[in-house]
Amino acid sequence: MPLPPDTPQGVADALGYLQHYLQELTERQHVSENNINTTLAALIAQLQQLTQLVANPTLPAVLNTPPPPVPSPPTARRTRPKLSSPLDFSGEHHNGHVFLNSCSLYIRLVLEQFCDEQEKILWALMFFKGGHAAKWSENVFCQETDTGVFPMQTWGDFEQQFWVHFFPVNAEADVINILEGTSYHQGD
Repeated sequence: MPLPPDTPQGVADALGYLQHYLQELTERQHVSENNINTTLAALIAQLQQLTQLVANPTLPAVLNTPPPPVPSPPTARRTRPKLSSPLDFSGEHHNGHVFLNSCSLYIRLVLEQFCDEQEKILWALMFFKGGHAAKWSENVFCQETDTGVFPMQTWGDFEQQFWVHFFPVNAEADVINILEGTSYHQGD
């Protein structure tokens, strides 16, 4: 199903990843089902041989023949679509949601690449380049230098601090100001 033309690239990338992942899971399920069916057939054959042996102990030992090999599951090489890193963030309030959502989505999709909570935070701070964001990031590291402890211990702490510093205090009032401002009108 094609996406609307105004779909943000991050959303389109995430949907592409999810479609790819669903297809990969479906393929794995088929392989697993085939392996289970092969194993079940081998067990049924062995059970029939045992039943015959118990019913007629004078038959030659047919159990000396090795059972058919059970196929081992293929080593799945997981391929992921290339994920875009978040864009650099300067601290503008109207970009706060986009930046934080982009970081959260990236982290969720490649969680195994982060060793701990602090690494997630440091990774996000790499994109604080310029403006209020760069100053805030510098302040975070100054606090660490002064106290010897990094000021945010979890990704949740980071998100909470991010909300305080980079989300509009009154988003509704900001939108109204933009709509009522003279730059929004197309002219008379």
